[in-house]
Amino acid sequence: MVELLWTDTLIFLLLAAVIGFVLFARRREHLRAPWRQVGRSGVAMASLVVLSVYVLIGLLDSMHYRPSLPVSAQGEPAGYSTEILSVFDRMVMHLRDTGEKTYSAPFATHLFVKETAEAADGTVQRIYPRLVHGGGHLQDPHRDRLADILATALRATVVALLLWLLLSTAFIALWGHRHGQSPGDAARQILGGRTATRWRPMLLALAICLLLICVLSALSADYHVFGTDKVGEDVLYQSLKSVRTGLVIGTLTTLVMLPFAISLGIMAGYFRGWVDDFIQYLYTTLNSIPSVLLIAAAILILQVYLDGHGENIASVVERADLRLLSLCLILGVTSWTGLCRYLRAESLKLREVDYVQASTALGATHFAILSRHILPNVMHIVLITVVLDFSGLVLAEAVLSYVQIGVDPTMHSWGNMINSARLEMAREPIVWWSLSAAFVFMFTLVLAANLFSDAVRDALDPRLR
Repeated sequence: MVELLWTDTLIFLLLAAVIGFVLFARRREHLRAPWRQVGRSGVAMASLVVLSVYVLIGLLDSMHYRPSLPVSAQGEPAGYSTEILSVFDRMVMHLRDTGEKTYSAPFATHLFVKETAEAADGTVQRIYPRLVHGGGHLQDPHRDRLADILATALRATVVALLLWLLLSTAFIALWGHRHGQSPGDAARQILGGRTATRWRPMLLALAICLLLICVLSALSADYHVFGTDKVGEDVLYQSLKSVRTGLVIGTLTTLVMLPFAISLGIMAGYFRGWVDDFIQYLYTTLNSIPSVLLIAAAILILQVYLDGHGENIASVVERADLRLLSLCLILGVTSWTGLCRYLRAESLKLREVDYVQASTALGATHFAILSRHILPNVMHIVLITVVLDFSGLVLAEAVLSYVQIGVDPTMHSWGNMINSARLEMAREPIVWWSLSAAFVFMFTLVLAANLFSDAVRDALDPRLR
């Protein structure tokens, strides 16, 4: 049975809006030209591939359902489970169900801590117990583990190479057919880097992504690639599940922020007078309050409400999703002031240009001037701010969860992983892999977003053209 959470609905609405904008922009040359300039940046196109992989994981993890229960002995349907899973959970079920007792290091075959066990001769010993799933297929882990890892990685590399060749060949053939070229000429154009859009960096980035995906998928079937945490849950599974949380914070917060920033910003700059004074007073007052205190107060109020109305929430997943949605709303309400300032300043300049003055003289209404002249000419600032703020919001989630005022503790997020790793780093020997995994996944997403946003800024900012 399909289970639609609040954040799932907003994510797919946002996806539909992005698709609609792409279809709208394809038919208008003045909107296509800046994005063609983005396509001429090899770094931006390679970053786009990495971002697409993260977005795909987030979308698959946003398709939730309740699995059906086994049919009873009398053949009657037993209904649906109370547990909510996602399509991504189904795809990585081997990671979800391969838990251990406690910590285990990456690619380990034994637990990280010693336990007391009784030997065959009756003596009591302190040993490192064998893992249930990590290298459980090996007869002699000390002898066979390295060879098995290398062989598995080699097979996965061959599969990734074949898959990349298949996808690249299909893309080159389609590109050549569209441009009236033979597959050989198209391959020389793309691989030689002589196309307007930098397809070669995209194909190279695709090869690296496919290699990592295939190798991790093959190795995770028999090993805990990033080890396990205190309760024995696979750290790779936690890192992948945290992708959706980071994307939701970065995108839905922007969706909440934009109406406040755009409407108030252009109104303050266009109308001036008491409207400008009131809006300036509003965002100045909001900026004077520490945002962390506002977020903490709102989260605590929400927590009190959830504790008092727990009967209205059917599952832990819905409770965590409601807190995530509330965090997006709070971050959106507290982060619109910066963009509002930029739009106010730009609107003050635009209202004095000749075509706006001519529209006013011809009797155009304020709404017509704002919608036809002011808003289209500030959209480059909106897009630049959106792509630049995305990475900052992802990092904000990690910081807020680290100080325990972020997402629900039961929800997978990089901030919760870092928070739990705080105590693990004080152990001797150090349990370092949870923190490292969260850092690698978050660093890759933020770096790709920053590189892509730099190219978007260069293409859309009229001062740089």
